[in-house]
Amino acid sequence: MSQIIDKIRAELIANSNEALQKTSQDFFKESIRCYGIKSATVVNIGKEHFKALKDLPKAVVFDLCNELLQSGIIEESFVACHWSYAVCKKYTPEDLPVFEKWINNYVDNWASCDTLCNHTVGEFVEMYPETISELKRWATSTNRWMKRASAVSLIIPARHGLFLKEIIEIADILLMDNDDMVQKGYGWMLKAASQAHQKEIFEYVMSKKTVMPRTALRYAIEKMSPELKSKAMEK
Repeated sequence: MSQIIDKIRAELIANSNEALQKTSQDFFKESIRCYGIKSATVVNIGKEHFKALKDLPKAVVFDLCNELLQSGIIEESFVACHWSYAVCKKYTPEDLPVFEKWINNYVDNWASCDTLCNHTVGEFVEMYPETISELKRWATSTNRWMKRASAVSLIIPARHGLFLKEIIEIADILLMDNDDMVQKGYGWMLKAASQAHQKEIFEYVMSKKTVMPRTALRYAIEKMSPELKSKAMEK
């Protein structure tokens, strides 16, 4: 299996761009490691190499994802995220601790967090809604990326109109967190939920506006009408 990792790393390095590598840092407050490759190119490379993996057991694919995530290089994490999502039809309830370990141990930036959680974890929770209580536990973590993950894992389910009760509960847990990455994460979750449940999300925002950080509030109301935005932003 190490040959597969060697091949994909060689191709990623061959596609690296020094100028893009330098400008990529501008999108992050924390220091990142990257090759400097456009996301679309990384996706295409990952898809091409996955052809050799699609018939392998899920555990083998997860082991490869684990190795890529350990590198700490953003493009390798993106490949791992896409591969873990590509085997979603094989997910079982026992997979959630694997995803939790990846977030807790290897995720160190918003891009890797969101790519993994929007798709892999989001799909998992839709398949196994009984596991959503684990996301509420993640929201109480001391790890900023676990806290963000608890919210951004629900972005796509929220757009589908799912889990409104749990979305509100997670927002409550994260409500006054002083980390802007967490605030943006749960604000984004509320914004996604507002697409199917605007009335409920607006009422929630109005009930919390005196204590909700402005960063989270602005994200939450982004899809609403100018009139509702104005009411929410009134002091």
